[in-house]
Amino acid sequence: MLRFGIVGCGAIHSTHAQALEGIEGAKLSAFFDIDPGRSAAASERFGATCARSWEEFLGLADAVVICVPSGLHAEIGIAAAQAGKHVVVEKPIDVSLATATQLVKAARTAKVKLTTISQHRFAKDIRALRDAAQSGELGTLIQGDAYNKWFRAQAYYNSADWRGTWKLDGGGCLMNQGIHYVDMIQWIMGGVKSVQAQIRTAAHDIEVEDTANVLVEYRNGAVGVIQGSTATFPGMAERLEVHGTFGSVVIEADRIKVWRVDSEAANDGSPYGAGVTQQPTPKVHLHDVNINLTSEDATTKWGNQHQLQLTDFVQAVADNRDPYLTGEMSLEPLKVVLAIYESARNDGKKVEIL
Repeated sequence: MLRFGIVGCGAIHSTHAQALEGIEGAKLSAFFDIDPGRSAAASERFGATCARSWEEFLGLADAVVICVPSGLHAEIGIAAAQAGKHVVVEKPIDVSLATATQLVKAARTAKVKLTTISQHRFAKDIRALRDAAQSGELGTLIQGDAYNKWFRAQAYYNSADWRGTWKLDGGGCLMNQGIHYVDMIQWIMGGVKSVQAQIRTAAHDIEVEDTANVLVEYRNGAVGVIQGSTATFPGMAERLEVHGTFGSVVIEADRIKVWRVDSEAANDGSPYGAGVTQQPTPKVHLHDVNINLTSEDATTKWGNQHQLQLTDFVQAVADNRDPYLTGEMSLEPLKVVLAIYESARNDGKKVEIL
């Protein structure tokens, strides 16, 4: 039985706690927070121990789930790893590439497992799209776009001192809300080569951006767009679009909206492709998708995805293998977001990602 302790009892802790309750081989054992009242409330709700100190907390856990402000992720993760504890970090892995890299190295040195939450990678539709893109099923990849245009009121940023700050939030609509979609599109497309960006603080009294527009060049030569916002009232459905020479896939609000891939129709010699008008309205052809997806697919639902990732993590510890998403993989979306910020600071200059 792998004992999990959760450090940080803010907004996301309950998602992890509920997910852990349903995992065979996992036990939620303890909570710790700098605010004793919050850790006491969480402990009472979930039937775990309220640790009175960091040392007591570590003694109650084999694995630590880090749900503190983003700028503290690596610091606490390193301390946990050096104490011999496996580490699960809420996204992003940290707001600094240097400290995030130190965390990855600390986990390897201590021979403990490390993963960062990127729960969408465990959804069947996202995995199917990634497989289609990387297997050549979509043909030569032409474009990959990610849109994450949400809304947050000023009250959201006022709810905690760390929100909307460079030091502890590390950024705004891209580093916090949008990093999942940055991660998915870079993973699906096979990595980002360079970015050119503009960011704005358009509608909030915060240090960081609430609007971002990015031109992306992928390592395979494809191009794309990333858009992020927390200023788009009332908030739009998040969307991924991937286009290749054999077809297109669109996933919106965790549901496949378009999956039209047909290499023969795309290359039949007619002006617009077989059975396609000049301005087509693509429809979902789920029979073209080599997976069983319905509107009720559990892997697309919030909370269930966390449970899938945490289940993989428990099994990784049991099997002594790497988690599906390693610490090294967690660095890639962070590199992209930091490159976007560097480009924006330099009037949209192209920034290469090493």
